[in-house]
Amino acid sequence: MHFMNPPPIMKLIEIVRGADTSDEVFVKIKALAERFGKTVICSQDYPGFIVNRILMPLINEAFFALYTGVATKEDIDTAMKLGTNHPMGPLELADFIGLDVCLSILKVLHGGLGDSKYSPCPLLVQYVDAGRLGKKRGIGVYTHQKKLAAKPSSSL
Repeated sequence: MHFMNPPPIMKLIEIVRGADTSDEVFVKIKALAERFGKTVICSQDYPGFIVNRILMPLINEAFFALYTGVATKEDIDTAMKLGTNHPMGPLELADFIGLDVCLSILKVLHGGLGDSKYSPCPLLVQYVDAGRLGKKRGIGVYTHQKKLAAKPSSSL
């Protein structure tokens, strides 16, 4: 079962069928996912399955557009939100996922499929190497406001 993040919010689960996945196991896993209230799709066991195999080249190309100066990060994200009706732009989404996670997935896709279209953009690599991991770190493509924990009140 490949859950989309964050699992409590996202409605999709990819069930990945390996070479030896029986119909009985598939039916049980599908029923479990549906009990969770999820929509189920099925993928064969290939690198990236369905979602990551399509999504990561989109995110990578957005990084290449930024890297080569095609447009600003804001214009790239606005173009995809308003031009293709995505709820968030690819660079914003990459920050949400984690730039380190995106880089790792691209490396798996590139290694597993051997196609240069999955070769990570140098800017993405630079950001990860610099510790710019996205929202979880407070900086990625964008700078994110970190929520401060409430300080306990003093009883003195």
